[in-house]
Formats: sequence, structure tokens, C-alpha cells
Amino acid sequence: MTYRGRRVSARLSVDRMQTRPLTKQDYDRIVAVIDHWWEGPTSALAHPIFFYELGQLARVVEEDNQLVGFLFGFVAPGTQMGYVHLVGIHPDYRRRGVARLLYAAFEDDCRSEGCLGLKAITTHGNDGSVRFHAALGWRVNEVEDYAGPGRSRIVFQKELG
Repeated sequence: MTYRGRRVSARLSVDRMQTRPLTKQDYDRIVAVIDHWWEGPTSALAHPIFFYELGQLARVVEEDNQLVGFLFGFVAPGTQMGYVHLVGIHPDYRRRGVARLLYAAFEDDCRSEGCLGLKAITTHGNDGSVRFHAALGWRVNEVEDYAGPGRSRIVFQKELG
């Protein structure tokens, strides 16, 4: 499948999937399902600031008018860096190209905003996230004390050429 002229590698029914900007209705649906999608309490990470104040670049993916994925991302204030804060994929749609489609759309949006790079973080143990970002060409580094003393994080970065 292609998105804005770029090839997006995906499997199964990605051709029926559409990505678009996040709406308030989407945000309300996300906070209703996120704990289920993430298999535990996560809704605090979907803070309303990522819709109201920082939601200009947030995206969703739908298939047949059903929400199957979302990405909360923004341009970090005072920088030329796009930041991926939170991604969620419906459990029945994992490994079907939804995240790749979201990331491709976000990357294109960040380029349009003049960004020179992208950044995301995760905690230790999120091996799926590490493999995903590495497969998309992001640099992966462990940063000691990133989230405070004794709280290292895995930091992903990608330069936009």
C-alpha cells in the first residue's frame, strides 16, 4: 500500500484502512477502550492535553468505519522535533500494518511542519516497541536517569532527511 506516494509495508486488509486526523469523538472512544487495548490501566496516558492542546498531528486509523488504531503525537514546543507520545492498536488488528500506517502519516505531517527529526520513548521490557522502531530505521538508545534517578528509558530517534 502507498501513503502520500510512499510505500507502506503492511499485511492483510491494510488497503481498506484509512488514516485521518483525530476528532473529539475519536478521543472519547480511545479513552473508553485504551485500558482494554493495552491490557491494563493506561487511560492516564491519554490525557486530554493530547487532544485539546497538542492534538493537531494526532491520527487515527479506521477500517470500515471502526477505530483500529491511534497515535498521539506533536511537535515538541520550541523544537523541530516530532514526538510520538502514545500509540494504541486494537488487539484484533495487531501485526496488520496499522502502526506502520500511523507512523508514515505522522512522519509526513512532521515533515510538513518543518521537523528535522522524530523521537519516542519506552520503558525497559517493551521489546515489541524496540523491534518495531528498529525495523522502521529509528536509532535505539538506553538513557540512564532519563525519567529521574534510577529510571532509565529506551529513547528512539529518527532523522528526517
